[in-house]
Amino acid sequence: MDDYAPSRFKVLCKIGEGVHGVVMKAIDLSSPGANKLVAIKKVSLRTKHGGIATHTLREIKVLQHCDHENILSLLTIYPDLNGLALVFDFMPHTLQSRLKDEGNPLSRQEVKSCTRMLLKGLAYLHEKGIMHRDIKPANLLIDDCGWLKIADFGLARLFTALKSAEEESDVCFSPQVASRWYRAPELLWGSQRYGPPVDMWAVGCVFAEMLRGVALFPGNTDIEQLALVVRTLGTPHSAEWPEIHQLPDFNKISFPHSKGEQWESIFPSCTTPQEISLVDNLVTYNPRKRLTPDQALHHEYFN
Repeated sequence: MDDYAPSRFKVLCKIGEGVHGVVMKAIDLSSPGANKLVAIKKVSLRTKHGGIATHTLREIKVLQHCDHENILSLLTIYPDLNGLALVFDFMPHTLQSRLKDEGNPLSRQEVKSCTRMLLKGLAYLHEKGIMHRDIKPANLLIDDCGWLKIADFGLARLFTALKSAEEESDVCFSPQVASRWYRAPELLWGSQRYGPPVDMWAVGCVFAEMLRGVALFPGNTDIEQLALVVRTLGTPHSAEWPEIHQLPDFNKISFPHSKGEQWESIFPSCTTPQEISLVDNLVTYNPRKRLTPDQALHHEYFN
């Protein structure tokens, strides 16, 4: 019963299971040659407490309004026994699985290509007023040709672009978003008023992880996560981030004063100045000073 699907699809096997649903590998028999592989994500419309599953509705709404080569396309939807089934192109790899593949490590050219495609996908999303809010290697899918697509929009939200840097959004969002290792410091300090720069912090962490082979800030708790950030970037000062004292939890958590580390000391010796510069311009405290996707795409690293 769990493998139910319309006659158009021949289910092959289960390839994943998470909090929000099960993913099946299948063949789309209606495609030319009847050999197109697809991924069917089965999701519930109800939470375990009986409420509406907002993450499912958000994901569907975002995907229905997106059409970009670096965004996973929603091919079709059909009703399932317990909710809905979302059908996508089958992508055999994630960036996470590639990073763990010691026998086939990412080349420097693959790192650059993946980063460029990630930035292009985010540039498209941010232009449409969409924050992803969960950029991480496991949500970046890669096909056998090395093409990357952003997936998993269960935490995505619309945002309103501000007209000037002095403005502050009136919309409040939950700070409990993004996986801990890729969560921006404003989120860790409890901010409910944030924007697309949270995605760009995550991009910087993902890029650094591709260069290093290991995560940049692998905290086991939110406190440890902040401690790692402060130890690496140094103690933040209001001169560089004037709004920091307004963060809800900033004065509740204190850490030993840190001068920070030199980026060169935590990256392999083969890392270029251009690569380190891009990390430095993304993994920075002040959200207003982080590069936008378009600015990052014009960084010297890509020239």
